[in-house]
Amino acid sequence: VQLQASGGGWVQAGGSVRLSCAASGLTFSNYVMSWFRQAPGKEREFVATVARRGGNARYVDSVKGRFTISKDNAKNTGYLQMNSLKPEDTAVYYCAASATVITSNTHAASAYAYWGQGTQVTVSS
Repeated sequence: VQLQASGGGWVQAGGSVRLSCAASGLTFSNYVMSWFRQAPGKEREFVATVARRGGNARYVDSVKGRFTISKDNAKNTGYLQMNSLKPEDTAVYYCAASATVITSNTHAASAYAYWGQGTQVTVSS
């Protein structure tokens, strides 16, 4: 199983970035997919999650209305569209997948068996 995150980079505040997470070695439709982020000196933080078939998206309060998570099971790829970016969104972003995580625990990093390598997003003011 492999998750490959991509799409990060440098962007000015107010700009947009779309992250992708390409999955291989698994049946993607059987997996919940989530995004986490980790800023320097901080713990890894839950950002967003989407259910196995692509619905029931949920977000951390700080990104609601700005970020959109989605997954395309036919392409084995998940996405995180990030709009109206702020400097405090600067972090390494990780995608994660789990076949067994339950709804009440999707925010917990420990619930995920598979992780992408991380992609850096830097937002300048």
